[in-house]
Amino acid sequence: MDVLNPLADLPNVQSEKVMVPDVPFLAAPDDPGHPPRILLLHGSLRERSYSRLVAEESARLLQLYGAQTRSFDPAGLPLPDSCEPDHPKVAELRDLAIWSEGMVWVSPERHGAMTGIMKAQIDWLPLSLGGVRPTQGKTLAVMQVSGGSQSFNAINQMRILGRWMRMVTIPNQSSVAKAFTEFEEDGRMKPSAYYDRIVDVTEELVRFTWMIRGRSQYLVSRYSERVETAEQTSTRVNQRSL
Repeated sequence: MDVLNPLADLPNVQSEKVMVPDVPFLAAPDDPGHPPRILLLHGSLRERSYSRLVAEESARLLQLYGAQTRSFDPAGLPLPDSCEPDHPKVAELRDLAIWSEGMVWVSPERHGAMTGIMKAQIDWLPLSLGGVRPTQGKTLAVMQVSGGSQSFNAINQMRILGRWMRMVTIPNQSSVAKAFTEFEEDGRMKPSAYYDRIVDVTEELVRFTWMIRGRSQYLVSRYSERVETAEQTSTRVNQRSL
C-alpha cells in the first residue's frame, strides 16, 4: 500500500466516492487516538485460497480507511486441545487477538458450513487469557466465499460465534459466489457488485471500531458479572472455555 496515495493499489475503487471516517464524530472523548487495529483471519490453506485473497483485498481497503492491519496464516496451527497453548502458532494467534481492536473473518463454505480451519482459529481464542478477554467488546466483520451459488451459511455460523465471543458484529457482510470467476490470475479481485460489497464491509468496520473501542468497557459491562467476585468470574469463564 502506497501510504502517500493509498488508492494507487485499489484500481476498482472510485476515489470520488470514498468517504473517510469522521473521527471527531465517531471517537469517544478518551479514545487512544491510534489507527484502529484490525486482525484478519482466513479459512483455507490452498495455494490459491480465495478466502485469503478476499482477506488481502480487505486489508488494502481497511488501510485506505485509516486502519492498521495484521493477518494470521493458519498453516501449522494445531487442532484445538492437541497441544499446550504455548505452541508458537497458538501464541502468535492469541497475541494478535489481544493486539486487535476489531477482526475480519473470511471463510470458504465447505459442505454447507465454515471450514474446520476457520473454526480451529476461533476455538483457540478463549474467552479469558489471564484476566484479559481477547475478543470481548471488539468489532467483527464476517465474509465468505463459495464455489457455487451465493450462500450465507458460513456467515451465519460466524455471526453466532462472534456473539458467543462477545464481539460487536457489524450489520454488513459479504458473500462472494463462484469465487473462482471473481479474481484475476495475479490474485486481485475483479470489479463487481461483490467487490463493492467488500468495500462496504471494510468501510463500516472501521467506523464501528472508531465508535466502539473507547466505549467497549461500558457497553459490555454486565450486572451479573459486577455482583460476582473476581474468583467466581474466573471460575465460571474457565469452565465455559473447556
